[in-house]
Amino acid sequence: MSESTKVLLLGACDRGGELALAFRRLGATVVAVETCADAAELGRLLDEHSPQYVVATTPDVSVEVLIAAAERDGVEVFPTPRGARLSHDREGLRTLAADELGLPTVPFWFAGSAAELVAVAGHAGFPLAVTPVAGSGAEGRSVLLRSDDIEAAWQVAARSTSSGAPHRVLAESVIEVDDEVTLLTVRTIGQAGPAVHFCEPIGHRELPDGQFEAWQPHAMPLEALDAARSIAARIVNSLGGRGVFAVELLLREAEVYFATVRALPTGSGLVTLRSQRLSQFELHARAILGLPLDTIMISPAAVEISEAGGSVPVAVLAEALATQETDLRLVDGTAVSLATAPDVVRARDRAHRVAAALAGAAS
Repeated sequence: MSESTKVLLLGACDRGGELALAFRRLGATVVAVETCADAAELGRLLDEHSPQYVVATTPDVSVEVLIAAAERDGVEVFPTPRGARLSHDREGLRTLAADELGLPTVPFWFAGSAAELVAVAGHAGFPLAVTPVAGSGAEGRSVLLRSDDIEAAWQVAARSTSSGAPHRVLAESVIEVDDEVTLLTVRTIGQAGPAVHFCEPIGHRELPDGQFEAWQPHAMPLEALDAARSIAARIVNSLGGRGVFAVELLLREAEVYFATVRALPTGSGLVTLRSQRLSQFELHARAILGLPLDTIMISPAAVEISEAGGSVPVAVLAEALATQETDLRLVDGTAVSLATAPDVVRARDRAHRVAAALAGAAS
């Protein structure tokens, strides 16, 4: 990698720190900026640093800023403005996935008012999951169990919609699923053209206490794995660009449903810090820089993410890390408990022991 290669990271949080380290290990010069409010500020940064690559590390970086960066000669932007926009636009993304690409999804509808949501519920029945079309997280989401829930759900969604965005919601049938899976998909472009590479599936779930657990590999029937990879390849190639895409899928027996996609590393992908030869951050950096990569796993692993509440005393760390093959990192204000083992069951148990020790010390 040439010494002149420069990367501008926007929205640099702790995960951005992992990505910055990945770029630096490949010989790139990294400029990390926590916030970039508008195109004018971006223009000043581009004039000052002259980067070849502009990389958003969080979904909070506005699409307008990425568009402004993409208009500069000699600058490549990741994710692409189109990929970033669709990651925040559930209506556009679901329309692309279901109507244009023909990907399997759960039944869904859109509503632009509480009255339209009443009509959707009358047609679709209950339960229904209702989420604002603008946004990429779970904020503003409600589950309707009866007609009396509709008005409150509409108000919750409206309050969480950013200023200037249309007050519209995505309504989805709630179906029984066996598993929720992230399929990290890496898109590269080489001499032979675009190519996609798949990491092993990552299973994940919300725990009753609000913590988040993920593990890799998640066992899937071969038929379902083939379907998942086909879905991921089609949506990622449609979004374009290079880098890691976190494709979220729902599994019910051998059936696979597309849920959403994020065009950057994700929380469930933190497990790759221990499970793979190259973590999701290293894969993202290599793909962006056009370097060879692989998605080889070195060990089954698990991660449990919980609120940290600040620094962790050494005595607590000693207790938490007494379990073999475990690690702990503080990322974005949360404690990330990591563990490896000969199999996923033991890896999950070890990660939980670390998280439990932290929770016991905090209580």
